[in-house]
Amino acid sequence: MKIDPQTWHPDPKTPDYRPPVGAVDAHCHVFGPGDVFPYAPERKYTPVDAPKENLFALRKHLGFQRSVIVQASCHGKDNAALIDALKADPENTRGIAVVDLNISDEELAVMDAAGVRGVRFNFVKRLVDPGPKDGFLRMAERIRKLGWHVIVYFEAPDLEELIPFLKTLPVTVVIDHMGRPDVAAGVDGTSFRMFHELMEDPKFWVKVGCPERLSLSGPPYDDVVPFARSLIEAYPDRVLWGTDWPHPNMKSHVPDDGLLVDRIAFIAPTPELQQKLLVDNPMRLYWPEQQGA
Repeated sequence: MKIDPQTWHPDPKTPDYRPPVGAVDAHCHVFGPGDVFPYAPERKYTPVDAPKENLFALRKHLGFQRSVIVQASCHGKDNAALIDALKADPENTRGIAVVDLNISDEELAVMDAAGVRGVRFNFVKRLVDPGPKDGFLRMAERIRKLGWHVIVYFEAPDLEELIPFLKTLPVTVVIDHMGRPDVAAGVDGTSFRMFHELMEDPKFWVKVGCPERLSLSGPPYDDVVPFARSLIEAYPDRVLWGTDWPHPNMKSHVPDDGLLVDRIAFIAPTPELQQKLLVDNPMRLYWPEQQGA
């Protein structure tokens, strides 16, 4: 059955799995409300409004303390909704922006003060028209001075072409959604082996959530578990997890965020790995000032 691709789950289950104290949802979004924060004219999809109040209520329901809010393509380079959410809960939120390559240093400083800690480069052609790589490289040089990092979003078929560029970036690089591997090819497939080879470079981190976008079998996404688990076990100090709420542009089903939380125990099977995935790693990357406090 086809669904409205912009719907988000109105009543997610209470997770059976309880995250460790201080857990961070390291990949989520806010959308609108559109009458306050209009969507970008150049967007390739229009989401249902998903404002900060709903995000914060979900975070509490799922048992998480903090959120890293990522600017999505439907808002383009207007980060007003993101900044508004960061200012509403400055202690427990950080942000990833999408910026114009000509943005001023003064504007970047304002974002930094609001809690932005990186910029996102999107190479998924069905969502955006990717910018020039030389411009992205110059932006990475500029944000290095702020101690920010880069988030990159791409799909597995584009990995080989992107590797030389990714290796030139002079900052920490966090890869969204495990590079969207081809689940049908398995963890021993050529492209996922190539992804592991890239991850051997310690400047690369990876987000291991979002099974709902990758699964061929559907909930509870058992076919994606081996991919996430292999990355967590190989690179336990450079993995992050996030809900991807409100799951924009899903066309097959409405993900239940409570179910997604329950899958954490399958991909990170020990308390030590769960602590690193949900607390230690995101705190080190997004709240370094609190480390050792």
